[in-house]
Amino acid sequence: MKLEEFDYDLPEELIAQEPLTDRAAARLMVLSRKTGEISDKVFTNVLDYLDPGDCLVLNDTRVIPARLIGTKEKTGGAIEMLLLKRNNTTDWEVALKPGKRAKEGARFEFGENGELKAEILKIVEGGNRIVRFYYDGLFENVLDRLGQVPLPGYIKKELGDKEMYQTVYAKYSGSAAAPTAGLHFTNELLDKIREKGVETAFVTLHVGLGTFRPVKVENIEEHQMHSEHFIIDSDAADKINCAKSAGKRVIAVGTTSCRTLESAASEDGKIVPCEMDTSIFIYPGYKFKIIDALITNFHLPKSTLMMLISAFAGREFVMKAYSKAIEERYRFFSFGDAMLIE
Repeated sequence: MKLEEFDYDLPEELIAQEPLTDRAAARLMVLSRKTGEISDKVFTNVLDYLDPGDCLVLNDTRVIPARLIGTKEKTGGAIEMLLLKRNNTTDWEVALKPGKRAKEGARFEFGENGELKAEILKIVEGGNRIVRFYYDGLFENVLDRLGQVPLPGYIKKELGDKEMYQTVYAKYSGSAAAPTAGLHFTNELLDKIREKGVETAFVTLHVGLGTFRPVKVENIEEHQMHSEHFIIDSDAADKINCAKSAGKRVIAVGTTSCRTLESAASEDGKIVPCEMDTSIFIYPGYKFKIIDALITNFHLPKSTLMMLISAFAGREFVMKAYSKAIEERYRFFSFGDAMLIE
């Protein structure tokens, strides 16, 4: 398939620059794959589309302050470092800006008196670097003091409360970006969902900024996906398998939960507890093994996320829904409105 098939024109003013004060007050567009109907709702109406015995799967990763601003040793040149993936206690894969001239052995300092130092160990595919950090104490504490939350580039407004870029159930630190479909849930709404008899299962996938990496090949099949780390424990696996065995639905909250489940699922739609990396690329033609419905936000043109939802709902149906969303002035991207595809 061609990249241009996933393109659309979005007025810039529809890119949401800040979250709603009431998370669950976002709009919800509902797409029925059975009837082809498109409905306009509010996010709290998601409760009406969940049935007792269904299993709602949420990604409980927590965004870390992964953006570091520092200087290059000796020259004092400014550098921005984005933490992408942790390899061990001291070594990370990072993106540098500017970074084209940063060679192996280059060293950087962050904070007053070089509280945190980093050295480039090697250059990896795509131009990212593996760096080793040097510091005293716990790395997490140092990062909390020196790092910033790396909001996507299309958000130009400063975020007053950093917790608004975390889901209310965020638990395990490791993401460079939020699993934004989950931002619409409040604790009150989750309580109502459970009271209705819907199971909630939590998986963990640490979102890398590769999620937002543009597709640069004309034939999308040639695109190489980034790798992300995920964990599914026995409790989550049991809940998901029970729902499938009972003929109930598994509803993924966000493309990250979807990619986690589809990476871990066997061909017969079973989940085994596991911890691993995934670079799964889901685009039209993919046969879904486990998810029955998907809650997601509105995604960037030509993105792998557009390809994923097109694989699930059909490209023409998705493009029709996006045209309607633009016409109806829905809010787009990370802090925007939501879509339920059932």
